[in-house]
Amino acid sequence: MNDTSATLRKTSLYSRHVAMGARMVSFGGWEMPVQYSSITEEHLAVRRAAGLFDVSHMGEIEIAGDDALAAVQRISTNDASSLEIGHAQYSVLSTKAGTFVDDLLVYRLADSHYLLVVNASCIESDFAWIQQNIQGIGDAMAVNTSSRYALIAVQGPRALAILQTLTEVELDRIGYYRFTTGEVASIRATISRTGYTGEDGFEVFVPSQGADRLWDALLSAGDGEGLRPAGLGARDTLRLEAAMRLSGQDVDDTTTVLEAGLGWTIGWDKPAFIGREALVRQRETGVTSKLVGFEMVGRGIARHGYRVLRDGEAVGRVTSGTRTPFLERAVGLAYVPREMAEPGTGLEIEIRDRPVEAKVVLLPFYKRDKG
Repeated sequence: MNDTSATLRKTSLYSRHVAMGARMVSFGGWEMPVQYSSITEEHLAVRRAAGLFDVSHMGEIEIAGDDALAAVQRISTNDASSLEIGHAQYSVLSTKAGTFVDDLLVYRLADSHYLLVVNASCIESDFAWIQQNIQGIGDAMAVNTSSRYALIAVQGPRALAILQTLTEVELDRIGYYRFTTGEVASIRATISRTGYTGEDGFEVFVPSQGADRLWDALLSAGDGEGLRPAGLGARDTLRLEAAMRLSGQDVDDTTTVLEAGLGWTIGWDKPAFIGREALVRQRETGVTSKLVGFEMVGRGIARHGYRVLRDGEAVGRVTSGTRTPFLERAVGLAYVPREMAEPGTGLEIEIRDRPVEAKVVLLPFYKRDKG
């Protein structure tokens, strides 16, 4: 990393993290907590009880105006016309080649008002790309409102019960990928039933100046409930267990939406969006490579960038890999030729110049029990 502490951005909760003894690292231009105790302890807390995350480094871009829907439809792959007010969807900003600019969440705030939540390292570039590509649509304006928001996530099987003690909003009435507004810890908030861990939970948007109060209130409410503050380390192992893609690593401008296994984010019935023609052609001809999940059979842990081998020949690359604390298995994601993408297919991962046996498995690696 070339960034220094002096040039890194800091969220509104930076002083809280430092006071709690978090180990801070550079991530996407921000100084963020990677862990407070240990990644394993924080990961298991989320799977078994609840974890508290500062995700205020994520970016918020709002599009408003009479033609806001047309603007969102042009720049994102999913069909935003299906969104009702109070609904959100996962989508992709794609290039003309059908590859990734970024992935994002799209929230419909009002009839002609949308909120896009983008990745931290892409805020300025996404905003410039969006502004450029909505020109000429009509009455639609994009505004980077990231500085107005703090975003705090509480995730895990105890998340609802913990958050419910701080709000009169009936949280169990908010469906998955739905959101509403109300007060949390006496702070005006937008409460979204979304997350990046594979668990049930909520992401709460509040004004930046309210972040400290909400963070402290959630820690207090979770005392005795098993809630732990959690950093980027656990967030990464949790999302990998749930096979959630990491922008810039599992998906980027060299991989298409279909190759990444995210065809369900494409509104094929939309008449036009950036990348549609390329993706339609690829759907007709079939992808040449696919993102797959794999599990190590031999001893070793695959890491980002490791080569995938078949009969000693390089056939792909690992995009994410770890030994997951909850499943206690070494797993990962990799791009391989489509003929090697079937579950059960044998592969090898080159670890320290040595081929180690692995096999393709179904995704996700972990799926929570909704019972």
